[in-house]
Amino acid sequence: MIEFLNSIDLSAIAPFIAIGFAAQLVDGALGMAFGVICSTLLVSVMGVAPARASAGVHLVEMFTTGASGISHVLHKNVDWKLFARIAVPGVIGGALGAYVLSNIHADVARPLVMLYLTCLGFYLLYKALTYPQMPKVKDAKVTVPLGLIGGFLDASGGGGWGPVVTSNLLIQGTDPRKTVGTVNTAEFFLTFTVSAMFLFTIGIEAFTQVTGGLLVGGLLAAPLGGYIAKRVPPKTLLLMVGIVLTATSLFSLYKALS
Repeated sequence: MIEFLNSIDLSAIAPFIAIGFAAQLVDGALGMAFGVICSTLLVSVMGVAPARASAGVHLVEMFTTGASGISHVLHKNVDWKLFARIAVPGVIGGALGAYVLSNIHADVARPLVMLYLTCLGFYLLYKALTYPQMPKVKDAKVTVPLGLIGGFLDASGGGGWGPVVTSNLLIQGTDPRKTVGTVNTAEFFLTFTVSAMFLFTIGIEAFTQVTGGLLVGGLLAAPLGGYIAKRVPPKTLLLMVGIVLTATSLFSLYKALS
């Protein structure tokens, strides 16, 4: 055990700890964006291959979403009918997205992933500028296609399930508390499936020091999410995330296409 710890290169893993820490701070306050932030910084700044970035992010999210899901179940924040309507197609879409990303060359995947993350960044900017929205509570009509697309984009881009699915359900007028609880609980099964698919298609080498760094950083920041949520307005955080994601993704997309 001591030899294993001594073999760890702290200087190499430190950037990934920082990324996991920063992403979890935002996610703890907003309830979304951990995967998007991690994937964007890993791919565009650290130069990690899209498949490996997505694999590492989803393995870490297994722990964070698992804890979050248990909490929401205990607090009765889960609409089980809605859960079934988004979780099953979400798992199918996630498995398909992981398989596709694992079987195409990184040079092909990178611009596609960055284009998706750029669009997501613009969407977060729009969401921040139009926040808050208080729609009347009603049952969601579009769920299966939303879960399928959300799962596929989350796996292929390394993040996006929360922003895509939660926001679209809220636009349809669902109850905010039930929506957040249900989507977060369903995300555990999505991340578990995606991680298993990456393990099957890429192998254990997909989970390297990137995964360890993100996990350490995420666990260190987890207790601070509530503190930040009380003092920084969600609109401000959304705007900051949107600006960072859009700028970083556009720059990376430019480099990939030039």
